Amino acid sequence: MDIMDSIKEQIEGNPVLLYMKGAPNAPQCGFSARTVQALMECGKRFAYVDVLSNPEVRANLPKYGNWPTFPQLWVNGELVGGCDIVTEMHERGELQPLISEAVPEEE
Repeated sequence: MDIMDSIKEQIEGNPVLLYMKGAPNAPQCGFSARTVQALMECGKRFAYVDVLSNPEVRANLPKYGNWPTFPQLWVNGELVGGCDIVTEMHERGELQPLISEAVPEEE
């Protein structure tokens, strides 16, 4: 499978997906750490891909989403943005409803 197809499948297969440096419990950069913190405060499950351990994703995702930096938050197949956008949305109370709508209540 082509890397662009893999990225598309990841984005379409996860309602909330964060491409980040490291893992949520061990972020490898401050921007990823702040983005994870905002997401975790929403209290919903989310998927992630560590771009440091996936160099092909790291090299090609910026072309796929036309967004040059990491982290990248994708919700329902749409690019929300990076650290600054996500943290601003969280501070304004806009992130919680977006995530809650994307991730239904767990049974």
